[in-house]
Amino acid sequence: MEKFNALSGKGIEATYNKKSIFLGNRKLFTEKKIPVQAYEQQMRQLEEQGKTAMLVAIGGKTAGIIAVADTLKENSAQAIAALKAMGKQSIMITGDNERTALAIAKQVGIETVLADVLPEEKEKEIKKLQSQGKKVAMVGDGINDAPALAQADIGIAIGSGTDVAIETGDIILVKNDLRDVVTAIELSSYTLRKIKQNFFWAFVYNIIGIPIAAGILYPFTGWLLSPIIAGSAMAFSSVSVVANSLLMKNYKPKLK
Repeated sequence: MEKFNALSGKGIEATYNKKSIFLGNRKLFTEKKIPVQAYEQQMRQLEEQGKTAMLVAIGGKTAGIIAVADTLKENSAQAIAALKAMGKQSIMITGDNERTALAIAKQVGIETVLADVLPEEKEKEIKKLQSQGKKVAMVGDGINDAPALAQADIGIAIGSGTDVAIETGDIILVKNDLRDVVTAIELSSYTLRKIKQNFFWAFVYNIIGIPIAAGILYPFTGWLLSPIIAGSAMAFSSVSVVANSLLMKNYKPKLK
């Protein structure tokens, strides 16, 4: 190998035995002005099957096609369906061409696809969605996903992904199960409800008890709050908050 160069979002180029070798997508071959018409139909067929077709050129002439396909994560379709039932919109952002992306999206039930997105453009796509007033949770596992994970309102990294993605993510899916995205959203909402309930119980006793203890009813009823009752109310306030929080131990994910 005399020369090797990785071209972000396009492929690779190398020189071997004084011959130039290219492996990559249509963008790379168009840029290098290498004709691919003879392989176009076969590439379309592979892409419609959800495979990524990469062209190989040796010495400036197309030599063949290499097709690769990512295996869909187990329960992906179930996770997307659950998110849809929750009123969440799922969007696929990928560097694959539109034909391949749509084929994959169809298998899992995703309706909106942003294809042909270069690694450095993923962050910009997240910003576009945010500019539309949307709260964005980004799920990713690769080095190229790190900027988008950082830009998103919530970055969710797959535990089996790259170290960069894991360091960038706000939430890490340790089990690599996409259904845990649904669980994370549900658990967050459940936790927020508990916080609001605890605030209610913490304040209601004070709002009622402090004015009475201060004697607000004394001019009208001659009644003052007994220190014993006041102490009991404060203790019950603390107990009710702790007990309500402990109920979270009984939380069970809807998706298993």
